[in-house]
Amino acid sequence: MLYALARPLLFALDPETAHALTLELADAPLRLGLLRVARVPGAPVRAMGLIFPNPVGLAAGLDKNAAHVDALARLGFGFLEVGTVTPRPQPGNPRPRLFRLPAAQALINRMGFNNVGLDVFLENLARASWRGVLGINIGKNFDTPLDKAGDDYATCLERVYARASYVTINVSSPNTQGLRALQGKHELDALLARLAALRQRLADRHGRHVPLALKVAPELEPAQVQAIADAVRRHGIDAVIATNTSVAREGVEGLAHANEAGGLSGAPIRARATATLAALAAALKGESALIGVGGILRGEHAVEKLAAGATLVQLYTGLIYRGPDLVSECISACREKSRTASSASR
Repeated sequence: MLYALARPLLFALDPETAHALTLELADAPLRLGLLRVARVPGAPVRAMGLIFPNPVGLAAGLDKNAAHVDALARLGFGFLEVGTVTPRPQPGNPRPRLFRLPAAQALINRMGFNNVGLDVFLENLARASWRGVLGINIGKNFDTPLDKAGDDYATCLERVYARASYVTINVSSPNTQGLRALQGKHELDALLARLAALRQRLADRHGRHVPLALKVAPELEPAQVQAIADAVRRHGIDAVIATNTSVAREGVEGLAHANEAGGLSGAPIRARATATLAALAAALKGESALIGVGGILRGEHAVEKLAAGATLVQLYTGLIYRGPDLVSECISACREKSRTASSASR
């Protein structure tokens, strides 16, 4: 209700300014001791060897610098994913780089992995008191050549390992030039082989196994889906996040900002993202967990992802249009689906 009142004011601001202001406003009552944990129905889920209090998580990108973890955790999420973080700080692409398409309940962003870098990112996490399930999304610096990208991912994995519940390998953002080439069969195989081997050494060093997830694009052909599934299976990757934003523009043609460069998210990509999720589910056959993201604006959309093969779901753009109430709505819908499925199997 409060967000419905605040939204017109926020939408009157530049989207990136509104984004930063919303996070600051979320932190304010926390600092004053006024922010309570949202009461949501329990719906625990096991995935990647972890127990999630509920299957609804925050997608990476909203809290790029892990600076608002404690406030965001109080919205009722079963898990949070922060980042994308790169080894060195970088400003990202020039502004404006975030655009609303309200008629389509969509966003276009070309942020470009703007973040404070590993050192400050980890300092921010050290100040957070929340100890729930935390995913850390890692990427490469924009000026790191593709043939050296593995160095950046390895640096990030090693540095965040001790703090992460799981680590997401982001090779699918459309806003870092050439990044999606790392989804190619040979490039992905080499990257995952390196990170899986490093993960084993880190597990021995730290005495715990941190799951790895791979975040992929929605524009995957059947052969690419199969190649990704084969690589995930071969290297013991624990989960696939389907999907990132889209470079396609179906569903927003003719709208203001529709032709801006960047990744499209929100309602227009829901069907495409869910189709990719279902294709990965068919190819993986339950051997790795799936996290469904893309176009969730109502509780039934979260259930749709579960029906397509996801164990967990993530929200981002839906929060911009619906606010925090979307979290509890999705949790309740997923809980009801689980209850119905359980009753049917008896």
